[in-house]
Amino acid sequence: MYPEDALLPLSALQHLVFCERQAALIHVEQAWVENVFTVEGTHLHEAVDGGEAESRGDTRIQRSVGLRSLELGVTGKADVVEFRRAGGDTRPPGVVIPGWPDRWVPFPVEYKRGKPKRHRADEVQLCAQGLCLEEMLCTPVLEGAFFYGKTRRRHGVSFDEDLRAATRDAANRLHQLFESGRTPPAEYGPKCEDCSLIGLCSPKAGVRSAMAYLRRMMAQSGESSRGPEE
Repeated sequence: MYPEDALLPLSALQHLVFCERQAALIHVEQAWVENVFTVEGTHLHEAVDGGEAESRGDTRIQRSVGLRSLELGVTGKADVVEFRRAGGDTRPPGVVIPGWPDRWVPFPVEYKRGKPKRHRADEVQLCAQGLCLEEMLCTPVLEGAFFYGKTRRRHGVSFDEDLRAATRDAANRLHQLFESGRTPPAEYGPKCEDCSLIGLCSPKAGVRSAMAYLRRMMAQSGESSRGPEE
């Protein structure tokens, strides 16, 4: 169990699984660069998070739900958590929510601007939300879903043992990354071309640190502004 003051951003798990260097640049070095994809993603999340809580039949929809897990050592928010009314034969049986009648089964929904990925970075992020809800509400959370902006469809995810193990492993590696305070070296690959940090990361040049890159650029700029020596 991690103490409250050691909790790390839940969203960093997605960055870590996609690329440990990206996670270090964003969350350790505090580097961030916007591109068209990140802007579109921000707008989508703002639209979702800004909506009102609502009920649709046997489903109650809560938006921008705060999450925390002392086991994983992460904290963050779920875009949407649907609470589905539990029936007599529902498995899991659901949880009692103060002020609500009956029992309810949590179902996290994460909104993404793109489409389903070949890697499991998104799935680990969603599973972490499910594990947070399990810990907070003391009830099993067996599945969730993504809504992808490009396909305009839901993509269901089962929180099976393999995915749970991958999520716990990612959380452990994230804490190790923060404790080390070091940024892993760059390794260029096709995914780099879609990353908003490619300029700072310089994966083809092998630059280790974004801060080192910025200092080098500033030094070069200063030398050029002074002109040649007399």
